[in-house]
Amino acid sequence: MMKNEVKKDASYVLLIINVLVVILISSNLRSPIVAVSPVLGEVRDALKLDNFQVSLLTSIPLFMFAACSVLVSRFSGKLGLNRLLMYSLIILSMGLLLRISGSVWLLFLGSLFIGLGICIGNVVTPGYVKNNFPGQIGLMTGIFAVSMNLTAALASGFSVKIGEWTGLGWRGSLGVWLVIAVLGLLVVILELIFNKRASEQPKAVLRASGFNMFKSSQAWNISIFMGLQSLFYYCMVAWLPSFLSDYHMQAESSGWVLFIIQFTMIPITFCCPIIAGKMKDQRIMILFICALMFGSTMMFIFFKSEWIYVNAVIIGISNGLSFSLSILFFSTRTKNSINAVKISGMAQSVGYLIAAFGPPVFGKLHDRDTSWNTSFYFLSTAVLFMFYFGMKAARNRCVEDQG
Repeated sequence: MMKNEVKKDASYVLLIINVLVVILISSNLRSPIVAVSPVLGEVRDALKLDNFQVSLLTSIPLFMFAACSVLVSRFSGKLGLNRLLMYSLIILSMGLLLRISGSVWLLFLGSLFIGLGICIGNVVTPGYVKNNFPGQIGLMTGIFAVSMNLTAALASGFSVKIGEWTGLGWRGSLGVWLVIAVLGLLVVILELIFNKRASEQPKAVLRASGFNMFKSSQAWNISIFMGLQSLFYYCMVAWLPSFLSDYHMQAESSGWVLFIIQFTMIPITFCCPIIAGKMKDQRIMILFICALMFGSTMMFIFFKSEWIYVNAVIIGISNGLSFSLSILFFSTRTKNSINAVKISGMAQSVGYLIAAFGPPVFGKLHDRDTSWNTSFYFLSTAVLFMFYFGMKAARNRCVEDQG
């Protein structure tokens, strides 16, 4: 009887640790990138960067996601999910430290490390959720997305203030996220110590699959949808303060617009996976998402900064839904945690390669058309392609069912 009670208590403790791992990993997956945008002007002035170099601060992590996601999914079979999450946070912590060290090359080297660290967390976490919470995928995906967007909202809204409060300027704004990375690392190490057997379990399972994800048309639909919705999001994150400045808004106010976008995403990203997980297919949601995104680009073209807070809510709702569906597809469009990690790797490799070109193209189009209208026409076109691939991805078909 005592043994059963001890086992029960141990399982409850492990469950709490598992939930904390999901929360703390996801808290590190957007905030280190989003925090850059409100202080871009300070970074540019301090290190004398041009516009192309500034756009690289957002694009370098995205290129790392594209280059390394498939490799990460392959290494998960050798190292196990828990160990990969630990390495993710170690690399991320190093990157956060390097980025604020004071020189241009360390700034970009740090961004590269940050991209690699986040890439590992991005790829592995959906498989971790499917492996540890097979009966609560929708709920845990919602918690994952909420944690990610809550910290991203705080990074958007308080980035400038954090620099002022710490007295370190942009270095304080960007360096504070090292605290969350280290906290996450400690919890992951605790899980490895607490349940060694649990951390080894994925190794045996993940070696078993020989399925080639790149031969699945459904996997390509999910990957391209993932990429186009990410392209929209990162164009907004990278350039919103700049075009709002041209529309005569102050830098701190534009930071709060980003905050509203992120804050609006929080309830959406929690509810969406739970609701969508109960639907046979999600095509009606794709139609709704793309209508909102297309409408938001038109609002920028015709109304500039008028109705900006309404537009911020529209962007938050549409991006919250699109991101949640992308992550949910990794679990619901696969038959096991092996292929959940594989589609996560493929979708983020292909998807972030697409997304990485977004901010530089958006900025380059502004060089040709200073009104920003051409940049928003580019985003509108991306939304139309997103609708096409999203409708296919939302059908009730697993990646394994299509060769």
